[in-house]
This record gives sequence, C-alpha cells and structure tokens, in this order.
Amino acid sequence: MFLSWILFAVFAFLFTRFVGYMKREQNLQIESLRDTLIDKDNPVGLYGDELEKLKQHQQEAQRHLRDVISKIPVIQKDGRFQIDEEALRLRKEASNGNGVSDKNNDTV
Repeated sequence: MFLSWILFAVFAFLFTRFVGYMKREQNLQIESLRDTLIDKDNPVGLYGDELEKLKQHQQEAQRHLRDVISKIPVIQKDGRFQIDEEALRLRKEASNGNGVSDKNNDTV
C-alpha cells in the first residue's frame, strides 16, 4: 500500500515536470477556465430582454452623463482642464438675478 503511494507521487512529480518542459519547449500558455467562461460583453450572465434592458439603461446613463459634463464650463490652465469658477459664479449670479433660488441651482 505504501509503495503504491510512493509510485503515485513519483508519477505525479514526473508528469508535472513533463508538462512544464513541454510548455517551455512549445512556448504554450494554458488559459484558465475562468477567463474562457466570462463574456466581456455580458459579465453578469444576463439573457435576452434583461441584457437588452441593461444595455439600454447604460446607454441612457452615458448620454445623460455626457449632457451634464458638457454643461460644465472648463478652461485649460497649465496644460490641464479645470473648472472655470468665474463662469460658474457668473452663471449663479445670472440665475439668482432671474428670481431662481440658489438651492435649486447648486448643481451644474
């Protein structure tokens, strides 16, 4: 019984050495099973309508984010884009002059 365990261990050792040698010799890379199972377009594994609804929701969120970001006044200083605080201040003053409360106009 003990001898069979020794033979099994020797076989396993030689097999792992052989596989390592063949990988080096043939320049092989063994992909993990996890990488092949996860779809980059559908990482959560949704199907059919659920996936289409999620994609549509994400597109709407991206469109809204683009609209909001495009309304923020920016200027380029020292090679970097920064928020134009003067334009924001003028915009707030103009909206306050129109009778709009400052509470509703905190966000850009």
